[in-house]
Amino acid sequence: MSTLTHSPAWRALEAHRRSLLGVRITELFRADPARAERFSRGFGRMHLDYSRQLATQETMQLLLALARQADVEGWVRRMFAGEAVNDTEGRAALHVALRTDQVAFPAAGDVMPQVRAVRERMRETAVGVRAGTLRGAAGKPFASVVNLGIGGSDLGPRMATRALRACSGAGVRVRYVANADPADLDAALAGLDPATTLFIVTSKTFTTVETLDNARRARAWLERSLGPRAALAPHFLAVTANEERAREFGVDAERIFPMWDWVGGRYSIWSAVALPLVIAIGMDAFDELLEGARDMDAHFHTTPPERNLPVILALLGIWNINFLGAGTHAAIPYCEDLRELPAYLQQLEMESNGKRVDRDGKEVDYDTAPVIWGASGTPSQHSFHQLLHQGTRLAPVDFILAADGEGDQHARDLLLASALAQGEALMSGTASEEPHRRVPGNRPFSILLLERLSPEALGQLLALYEHKVFVQGVIWNINSFDQWGVELGKRIAVDLLPALRDGEVPPQVNSATRDLIERIRRLRRPHA
Repeated sequence: MSTLTHSPAWRALEAHRRSLLGVRITELFRADPARAERFSRGFGRMHLDYSRQLATQETMQLLLALARQADVEGWVRRMFAGEAVNDTEGRAALHVALRTDQVAFPAAGDVMPQVRAVRERMRETAVGVRAGTLRGAAGKPFASVVNLGIGGSDLGPRMATRALRACSGAGVRVRYVANADPADLDAALAGLDPATTLFIVTSKTFTTVETLDNARRARAWLERSLGPRAALAPHFLAVTANEERAREFGVDAERIFPMWDWVGGRYSIWSAVALPLVIAIGMDAFDELLEGARDMDAHFHTTPPERNLPVILALLGIWNINFLGAGTHAAIPYCEDLRELPAYLQQLEMESNGKRVDRDGKEVDYDTAPVIWGASGTPSQHSFHQLLHQGTRLAPVDFILAADGEGDQHARDLLLASALAQGEALMSGTASEEPHRRVPGNRPFSILLLERLSPEALGQLLALYEHKVFVQGVIWNINSFDQWGVELGKRIAVDLLPALRDGEVPPQVNSATRDLIERIRRLRRPHA
């Protein structure tokens, strides 16, 4: 048994869980008419209602004791002080530096001069593309920007570009390509003019196989129309920590934006990784996004745990995962412009906390990150809500709503009514003499209500989830900032790629994979 599961706070929660067997959320409301108020917190542009969680005041007190036992507040101070909280790689985790307005930050090793310099370069580049003064090889202004990246170099800016499309106006088209499947790039290039297309190659190492292969194909597409490689430099920007490799590819030095090892990919939306987003929405809107995140940082850093939104969300997740047995968690935005958010949260949560070894190198005997899944609003009701209501597995939900927005008011009211109705049904269920019509209810969920989907509100929302993930990692005693498991498959893919081309399978490859490689080669058309 691990130190955590044997600890006083953990064992007290186990005993408390047994005392709640058979308790229903509806009963908790009947016992406490003020429950909705007691189990709600507001900050900035959002309101968190967690009154429909299967938790009592005692539950929250015991969870807060677990947070104190793990020294969550101390870990938060250490992160904001720039200490090496990413201990397996000996690095700080300073994504908060990318949005702070402090002149010097952190006190131990100021990084703000380089952050400000890159932000100013982002502004200049975005203005140049949007105003048409930054031009391609043929002297034409850019009408389209295609971002080539994957993982954190794609999911964040892709999600935010969609979420904040109301800020874009009639400007440059921004498209994203992540998949190694050639269909992804082919679809993105359809209808574009090479003479007016700018590519942004985003790769921390500039060795990411999928991104570099897409960049190679993008360059060939430009060459077929614009001529030899030497003339194509105006059509490429790069965001990377490996300037040498980017220059070898053909990107001019003044068009290369740095990435730093103290920012993980899934936390990099606040950096130059967001360059396509800044081109899409403008730097002023991006500054508002940073401001929202900065406000949430201050809230997280200074607010007592019992009123701290990221801490509360983290503790509710711990309760549902480790004590109520939830193996999954659904994120359902009732906002079409947030439809990419579940995919973004998948990487943020599962790459951060999908760990089986703690900071001391010992295998854990408790669950860590749940499987994150979801989709946007009303379409999801006709897809997987059946499982939420009558399935055998417990799947807590975060519903994310915007009280106000653009478009037809009747349609927006229908959207919000649908979300609230799903909550009522999840909590209360319905009785029936016919078993197949019976809905058990008592399914936990939270509601995050935004005033409207503005850049500031989105910044607060994303920073809220970042800090929630960190708190859970602290309590589970795992490092939320490394991702060693991601690397293994990449290395194996590099070994297998030549085998698909020439049939020479490495000797260490198992017989099943060997058989599939041979079968793939036989099934290919001659021209492939």
